Amino acid sequence: MNDIEIINRISEATNTKNWQITNVIKLLNEGSTIPFISRYRKELTGSLNEVIIAEIKEQYEEYLEINKRKVFIINEICKQNKLTEDLKHLINNCYNKVELEDLYLPFKSKRKTKAEQARLNGLEKLAQIIMLENDTDILKLAKNFFNENIKTADDAINGAINIISEIISENIEIRNLVRKIFNQEAEIISKVINTKIDEAVKFSDYFDFKEKLSKCPSHRILAIRRGENEGFLKVKISIDIEVAIYRIEKRLVKNNFKSSEIIKTAINDSLKRLLLPSIENEFASLSKEIADSEAIKVFSENLRQLLLLPPVGNVRVLAIDPGFKTGCKIACINEEGNILHNETIYPHNPVNDYKNASKKITSLVNAYKIEYIAIGNATAGRETEFFIKNVKFEKPIKVFMVSEAGASVYSASSVAREELPQYDVTVRGAVSIGRRLQDPLSELVKIDPKAIGVGQYQHDVDQNKLKKSLDLVVEECVNKVGVNINCASKYLLSYVSGIGESTAKNIINYIKENGPFKSRSELMKVDRFGGKAFEQSAGFLRIIDAVNPLDNTAVHPERYNLVEKICKDFKCDISKLINNKELISKINIEKYITNEVGIPTLNDLILELEKPGRDIRKAVKIFEFSNQIKTISDLKVGMKVPGIITNITNFGAFVDIGIKQNGLIHISNICDEFIKNPIEKLKLNQQVIVKVIEVDIPRARIQLSLKD
Repeated sequence: MNDIEIINRISEATNTKNWQITNVIKLLNEGSTIPFISRYRKELTGSLNEVIIAEIKEQYEEYLEINKRKVFIINEICKQNKLTEDLKHLINNCYNKVELEDLYLPFKSKRKTKAEQARLNGLEKLAQIIMLENDTDILKLAKNFFNENIKTADDAINGAINIISEIISENIEIRNLVRKIFNQEAEIISKVINTKIDEAVKFSDYFDFKEKLSKCPSHRILAIRRGENEGFLKVKISIDIEVAIYRIEKRLVKNNFKSSEIIKTAINDSLKRLLLPSIENEFASLSKEIADSEAIKVFSENLRQLLLLPPVGNVRVLAIDPGFKTGCKIACINEEGNILHNETIYPHNPVNDYKNASKKITSLVNAYKIEYIAIGNATAGRETEFFIKNVKFEKPIKVFMVSEAGASVYSASSVAREELPQYDVTVRGAVSIGRRLQDPLSELVKIDPKAIGVGQYQHDVDQNKLKKSLDLVVEECVNKVGVNINCASKYLLSYVSGIGESTAKNIINYIKENGPFKSRSELMKVDRFGGKAFEQSAGFLRIIDAVNPLDNTAVHPERYNLVEKICKDFKCDISKLINNKELISKINIEKYITNEVGIPTLNDLILELEKPGRDIRKAVKIFEFSNQIKTISDLKVGMKVPGIITNITNFGAFVDIGIKQNGLIHISNICDEFIKNPIEKLKLNQQVIVKVIEVDIPRARIQLSLKD
């Protein structure tokens, strides 16, 4: 397959133009990153976003792999001296991995099959004669093939059947016919393993389960496969065998002779022994792959929303990691997220030292000039929020509940040990909660995205694909927001376009040795920081109080000359142009169009001059749970209560309503109109008012609705 064919196919699949794909591939091959291409090469891509560029990249790499496989297959068949021009043409014009393997199947090295043994016994000619389906006396003919291994006509005919069975199973038309039946009619069936019933309670919905495979949603497929992997369920993908036999016979059997009956026997054998196991495995893999993709898509979108949660910024925070018996761990942190003080209070059972805990909180707020209080939302979180809101402060203090998802993973990680070596895991957890309020993105990049827990069945999906997808999301979010290079951690810097882990370390070392960067151009002094790294990263790095104000914007250094030209035309310097909406509104951008710079780049440039270094994240909102609800027992059907979306899956969204158990809004209860995915209507951390429609106290399940 040549590049033109690859580009045509990607164009059709992604609904983009050939020239866009050609330019994207060229840029990628030159070492450009997806964020850089999306942001700074809009003229070349037609303003394609990161998602489409990533899809083009993925499909292009898949087609390159197919090309490699074709070369291998052609070489292998050549070695057998069986490559014809027609076969070579078929292989070269095949674009589907499954169909490509079908073409190679008859030539693949196999373990010793029944058909191969029959061929060794000299029965291939007999099989060929039978397949002609003539009115021949097969029993008489079979005697011509007797030898030391074949002593009866039945032996000969059975051997021929094995050969015919294999030929049928390797026939591309027949394989596609069976695939079509699977596509249209296959059912996924699961049964509990009787000896495991007591242990398999969590899979009780699938003890005797059957559903059309094409209708089975991804979360069910992943749940069923988990039950199978854990040894609780037997799972199969099944079709009506009689229907399949009838359709294959209709395709292959033309007469009603003895040879026709033998072919029918071979069809039955081929389907049950060879085709069904092969195609079932294929569809098991395919359905799992589709389920993985859907689950990864949900996880990725949830992660994107979580990383882009609004920050409160550089403020002083008192962070609390709540607990009952072990107390509430407190960490006071400054504007840069550095720890000022830590200790433990015991306002809850069993100690109930409410008075001293209240005095301590007031004292710390005053002593460290605290502006915000961040409370972890896990165990004792709601009780701690209630306690804090009853403390009388001398000035208004804003109180926020903060998601603890992944905080324990961070606390015990090498990252936390490196950052806070003198503190134990409990203090590190509190510090992380406080930093998450200051800047969720900067803190969450330190945690393996899988550990944040905002997806479904993340441990069951393809781990390589999951990691690749989540890393792309983190990279996208970091570069969309931009990074203050002088106060960023190496973990945050490593996600900046063009900067990897080793370069991030070199940047941190440079700052330690030389002090903060004063300009973007100074980056070129960093060890092993070359021209390509500068091109890819500079626009995403911010330097506050730089000599050149553009260094604190998303304007790329390659466009500084353009801004200077605009300033020259308006007879002003850059500092007078930035933030001057009246002056900026007078710029005729068409005057500055060149072969390299078009309207998309100029529009971005104008927007950045109007709001330099703007944060794409929205302003943070304070949220309060209902004071009337403390436990699940307080809930009544029909109640309307405030909540926060904490997780979104394909089947619905989970909502924190201020008690231990999260409630579920099933997809059917999100809105009156039909939607395929909750993501169409809901976002992570969205504040909602929900109606309680069912409370199951024994199973600790709460059903909620957003309708009405």
